[in-house]
Amino acid sequence: MKALTRKLLRDLRLMWSQALTIALVVASGIAGFVTTLSAVESLEAARDRYYAVGHFADVFASVKRAPLSVIEQVRALPGVADVQPSTEFIVRIELPGVNDPIIGQLIGIDRRQPPRLNLVTVRGGHFPTAQEALAHAANGGGSGGGQGAAVIPALVSEAFANAHGLKPGSRLNALINGRQRTLEVAGLALSPEFIFAGLWGMPDLRGFGVFWIDREVLAAAYDMEGAFNRLAIKLAPTGAAAGEAADTPTNQEAQVLADLERVLAPWGGRDPRARTDQTSHAMLDNEIKEQHVMGTVLPAIFLGVAAFLLNVVVSRLVATQREQIAALKALGYANRQIVAHYLQLVLAIVALGGVLGVALGRWLGRMFLGLYAEFFRFPSFEHELGAWLVLLSVGLSVATAVAGTLGAILATVRLSPAAAMRPPAPGRYRRTLVERFLALPGVRRVIHLGPPARMVLRNMERRPWRTTLSITGVAAAVAIVIMGNFFRDAIETIVDTTFTLSMRSDVSVWPTDPVAERMRHELEHLPGVRAVESNRYVAVTLVNGQRRERSQIRGVPAEPQLYRIIDVANRESRPSPGGLLLTDRLADKLGLRIGDVVRVEIQEGRPRSIELTVDGTVREMMGLNAYMERRALNRALGEGDVASGFTVALEPGTEAAFLAATRGLPRVAGAFSKASMLRNMNEISARNVRIMSTVLTLFASVIAVGVVYNNARIALAERAWELASLRVLGFTRGEVSALLLGELALVIAVALPLGMALGWALVHGIVDLLKSDQFYFPVVIQPRTYAWAAIAVLAAGVASALVVRRRIDRLDMVQALKTRE
Repeated sequence: MKALTRKLLRDLRLMWSQALTIALVVASGIAGFVTTLSAVESLEAARDRYYAVGHFADVFASVKRAPLSVIEQVRALPGVADVQPSTEFIVRIELPGVNDPIIGQLIGIDRRQPPRLNLVTVRGGHFPTAQEALAHAANGGGSGGGQGAAVIPALVSEAFANAHGLKPGSRLNALINGRQRTLEVAGLALSPEFIFAGLWGMPDLRGFGVFWIDREVLAAAYDMEGAFNRLAIKLAPTGAAAGEAADTPTNQEAQVLADLERVLAPWGGRDPRARTDQTSHAMLDNEIKEQHVMGTVLPAIFLGVAAFLLNVVVSRLVATQREQIAALKALGYANRQIVAHYLQLVLAIVALGGVLGVALGRWLGRMFLGLYAEFFRFPSFEHELGAWLVLLSVGLSVATAVAGTLGAILATVRLSPAAAMRPPAPGRYRRTLVERFLALPGVRRVIHLGPPARMVLRNMERRPWRTTLSITGVAAAVAIVIMGNFFRDAIETIVDTTFTLSMRSDVSVWPTDPVAERMRHELEHLPGVRAVESNRYVAVTLVNGQRRERSQIRGVPAEPQLYRIIDVANRESRPSPGGLLLTDRLADKLGLRIGDVVRVEIQEGRPRSIELTVDGTVREMMGLNAYMERRALNRALGEGDVASGFTVALEPGTEAAFLAATRGLPRVAGAFSKASMLRNMNEISARNVRIMSTVLTLFASVIAVGVVYNNARIALAERAWELASLRVLGFTRGEVSALLLGELALVIAVALPLGMALGWALVHGIVDLLKSDQFYFPVVIQPRTYAWAAIAVLAAGVASALVVRRRIDRLDMVQALKTRE
């Protein structure tokens, strides 16, 4: 074994505790990097694989009712490779023993002409055949015969089936075109169209299900023989690889959308959508973008702190081994050999951190993937940790560590042997700035510093760079704890704003088509109803010059009480009579300001467009929304007193009876319960946020321990002679410890407010990076989050101080004094 190798092993043995804490900080950075990006990489790989295997369409369009002959016109459009028509309807679902409202999407499948796009993957049971459907219909499902009693075999979306414990053979009821029909589960299924399944962009495993049934059965129920109401289109290959999704529409895609709108307009089909606007893909793509941000920003902080710690430790080690370096140079070792020796020390610590970080990241990545599996459904969803990700994370750690220590190593190694043999020049001790301030006549009478406090301040000011980095490292730990717990605060704020301040109703009900507003009186007579408000929903495209955005205008009462428009500051907004109120993100995307006129293309009913004036903007948390007073909206549309939705306030304990009563109203297409939605959100979102907050808090605690402990150990090693001298002079162990630990306490005291400010800034930066069309996190940091961050860092500091205090108590005074000699 070479002499430098033996020296390396000896140095690592002597500084094992410092090396371990630094390695843990490195491991935290690598683990955060590997955890997030491996989970996202696995998510992307599963998506791309399923999109390719499932032949996911590129363009989607809906019509009111169009004959199948239109398909050939669409197929002939330039850029169209394949077209697949289907029949789809939203229905009300009833499960035995389940009172909560359930919405189902029925999709017709023609088994004699198997689908070519958006293929359905059967996960359990079997695909119902046309013969089965006809046999069930002919036999009446064994329950009395007749079409109304026929049992329809269906495939059910796997997430919905698992949430309700449905298996092949299970039965449920569906209100199909005003008739109660029985569906029998033939099997469980997945589709690339419904990787994310839910209503209004929220995951709802219990309240929303997809059902694939025989196309002829569904067409007969809705008088859709020889017709379709939905199209899926595959574009001809271009420069992009097949199966890949672009973030923005291509020129070919834009042209196909324009041509498709022209062809389908006579049949009630307007504003077809590209894959980027398809609900499932948009939610999946948004999650991937968010996690890319989280997977790069936070690990960068960890690796920066690790570089600082290595710089402090290695610079101290090199400074104390000046004589050894001089001896090595005198014995003929070249500068590059000595530099390589100390870099090997750094790399050994980083290697340990790399092994721990990759192992921890792999475990956490699998855990995160399990959380994703509750939101996103794939036929195969395995954790994939690519070699490139491991090499990149370790490479970044090595590069950061070397960059942080190379300067300190070179500064000493470049010294001549004679200069290195001499001890470094003693520091210049003088009154600090704080002492000078406290010496002012007006201040001196109020505050008096004793000798220990002056010694602490002087030692900190003598090493300003190290003191600044120590404070910054602890502040970074505080900021990360705040960052992790901020998401909990944000979710609670979103829940409170949405379900308490904005949504004051208990149940929302919507009819199959817009109805006369007087249907409100029919709802008022149902059990438990306290109040009912009417709303109007109109799908539109807002146009300002060359800018176009899809949205929905919600017509609200002039003085809404059950559904209010609440901004991120908890202020209520109301549209003025005849004016349009837009969310600020929608206005910015369209380039609109208050007072501007926007063209509104109506996407339902007869083709027409109107012009409206923007009279206000509101910063909401979710969606690109537009609001207008309901009666003014109906007047602008040239319609009578029409409503397409109702919000209902109920007496406590009457929700089940009210929902049961709505099932007897044939014009009611569906309903959803605020309580059910809130329960679903708390069960999934709140739990995931708690897990993420816990992980980030643990990582932040590692940073705090690493910074505080290493600074204390270095200070102890550098000042051992001074502390031993004070003990000989009669200072007690407590007094000696106060000199060293007082510096650590002062670092933490300064770092706490700085870290809180840094956390506030980090939260704002992350929120800006995570901003999307679907969601905007409110920047709300509760006092308890600041308190928890302070407690976590103080606990880490106390634990480190106890370890250092124990070493001070065991200080060998004779050995320490000899070392100085």
